[in-house]
Amino acid sequence: MVDLPPDSLPISPAAGGSGAYRIGEVTLDEATILWRNADVEQERRVAIYDLIEENTFKPLRAAERGGKGPYHLHLSVNDGRLAMDISDKAGQLLETLLIGMARFRRPIREYFAICDSYYQAIRKATPTEIETIDMARRGIHNNAAELLLERLEGKVETDFATARRLFTLICVLHIKG
Repeated sequence: MVDLPPDSLPISPAAGGSGAYRIGEVTLDEATILWRNADVEQERRVAIYDLIEENTFKPLRAAERGGKGPYHLHLSVNDGRLAMDISDKAGQLLETLLIGMARFRRPIREYFAICDSYYQAIRKATPTEIETIDMARRGIHNNAAELLLERLEGKVETDFATARRLFTLICVLHIKG
């Protein structure tokens, strides 16, 4: 198993293909993450790794002003809003997007509940029960990714897979323990 750094993963030259409109590094605000366990850490590591390996991310205002990627994306939650600090690879802040989290409260709560059921099931349930819970978990995750795509419309061009991975990281920022 690959040991991944805890806070960010820089892009590797072969990762994610070519193109400037992508995330090359992502970090989470450590002060925002209030609680962790092994399952949460694994979800976070996998989401960051997968996000860096393959994503589409074009911050429209920054791109219009000539801001080039690959981008460093720093995620935090402040006053009930998701803050997405987007910097270029030299560390120059290009823009900060603020997204209200009110519409995400229910999907985040549902996702936590189903993930808890899933983690319990993988320890003691039958394969059929695990598959059923996993299908429900994917459904909630997919719906939340669609919501994120809607909220990013006009601000960031991205794809569904990138939105799914970003939603996972948003959830990590909301774990209270």
